[in-house]
Amino acid sequence: MNARHPTTDDTLTVLYDGGCPLCRREIAHVQGLAQRQGDAALCFVDISQTTDPALQAEQQRLLARFHVQRADGSRLDGAAAFAAMWARLPGWRWLARLSRLPGMLWLMERSYNGFLRVRPTLQSLARRIEPPAEVNGPGWSPHLVRELRSDHAGETGAVEIYRGIAAVARWRGDAELLAFAERHGATESEHLRLIEGWLPPTQRSRLLGPWRLAGWLTGALPALAGRRAVYGTIAAVETFVDHHYQQQIDHIRQHGGPDGLLPLLLQCQADECHHRDEAAALAGTAPWPLRLWCRIVGSGSAAAVVLARRI
Repeated sequence: MNARHPTTDDTLTVLYDGGCPLCRREIAHVQGLAQRQGDAALCFVDISQTTDPALQAEQQRLLARFHVQRADGSRLDGAAAFAAMWARLPGWRWLARLSRLPGMLWLMERSYNGFLRVRPTLQSLARRIEPPAEVNGPGWSPHLVRELRSDHAGETGAVEIYRGIAAVARWRGDAELLAFAERHGATESEHLRLIEGWLPPTQRSRLLGPWRLAGWLTGALPALAGRRAVYGTIAAVETFVDHHYQQQIDHIRQHGGPDGLLPLLLQCQADECHHRDEAAALAGTAPWPLRLWCRIVGSGSAAAVVLARRI
């Protein structure tokens, strides 16, 4: 609905921020009350998604504070806007009457301004606890969402592996190892960026902090032992990642998937195989302590995928 041309002379248009989880919940409740009332003469415009050029020109200002727009095009904001909306809602009119008492609207406005100062923190908390957004569209399935979550966690850990290697290489003054870590790390960062474009934040693993720490240590510890240990570790990690991506590729080829996901997985797999082959060639024949370490790394990677699919 065009907020500047309401359907009746008495319509009050509520301009709200649909990108804010706090606002979405409140407006959903208000819309339910308005529908129950039947004649509340309220309409709702999501400023974060509006296509009205006039509203888009003022979008940032309108998103910063709550606004309502009267039928004549004039607007109220802050506590006055809430009071005008409350006056239309069953069970809330007493608040509108309360706001008309001397000093009450001023007090409500001060309270609202205080809320605005803590709003970003409350929004962040609300986003953490709100139900996960579904990944919808042709070809998606719960299985693919879980697999993509594990991919995102894996690429997050991979970025940290190379950061751990780079940190030790700088400390030791090893230019060759540093160049290896920076080159491979740039590829993993690009993989992470691409996967983040597919997976909404609410669908990502809640264990990304531990994955980052585990990844950094998986890179830094062998780097302390020297280049050969690093190359053997990378070869072991990438061998597991190659198999992990292949399972997803086989699944999509057999059952189908969303357009564009298969090429992404093939690209990531090809890059990981290149990393594996380069590292294996540099590592040469590994002594038994390194082989044992690599088995531990491979088993840890498999366990991490199981957890990331679920948490």
